[in-house]
Amino acid sequence: MPTPQIVLIPCLSDNYAVLMHDPDSGTTILVDAPDVEPIEAALKRRGWRLTHILVTHHHGDHVAGVPALKAAYGAHVVGPAPEADKIGGLDETVSEGDRVTAGPFSASVIATPGHTLGHVAYWFEDIEVLFAGDTLFAMGCGRLFEGTAAQMWGSLSKLAALPDDTIVFCGHEYTLANARFAATVDPGNEALKERIGQVEQSRAEKQPTVPTTIGVEKLTNPFLRAGDPAVASAVGMAGAPAADVFAEVRRRKDNA
Repeated sequence: MPTPQIVLIPCLSDNYAVLMHDPDSGTTILVDAPDVEPIEAALKRRGWRLTHILVTHHHGDHVAGVPALKAAYGAHVVGPAPEADKIGGLDETVSEGDRVTAGPFSASVIATPGHTLGHVAYWFEDIEVLFAGDTLFAMGCGRLFEGTAAQMWGSLSKLAALPDDTIVFCGHEYTLANARFAATVDPGNEALKERIGQVEQSRAEKQPTVPTTIGVEKLTNPFLRAGDPAVASAVGMAGAPAADVFAEVRRRKDNA
């Protein structure tokens, strides 16, 4: 697989869309479409033509731009089968274990219910890039709008099992708030303390904190560290199953 050009596009107040382009074939993939204008501007600036749109879930801040972009470019739109009726306009529906092919690129579809019941992530194994949508954030995870804590823990566990070098693109710039919360439930984590300083500096300079990697998240993301005794002890649940610790950490973040 060729090495793609990848562009992170800030949208709305805190969303991200991502373009992935192969200069040889002209294939240009968009992952999620929060808004039309910034995405079109990014395409025109580079002279790229949009060929594919991959949708992670049905929320409006991820699909609002899909109809206009599909109409403008004739892009092939892929999204989760369980949410096809809510998204609309899908040319291809996918579920756990399916593959998505776009020009020279190929991705495995990973079902990640929790934030929504039909949420999927796209893992491009050959280039070790994961598009996690609103399941896994930098030092965070999505709110449980439709699924259960057990479902989300299962989804995060699947993503955590990917190679540590996997580059992770997520759907929002929530990292600073996530970092400050993480310190409350993982206070002895030296790697976390160092990362918080890095995040604070990046945001002070108005720089994105995305992408991250699976390895970094396993060291510093309390939602992936629910199986670590230090996190369990910090939330008063020493010896409890990891899924239960995760549920408590998620409850605390919801109320933070």
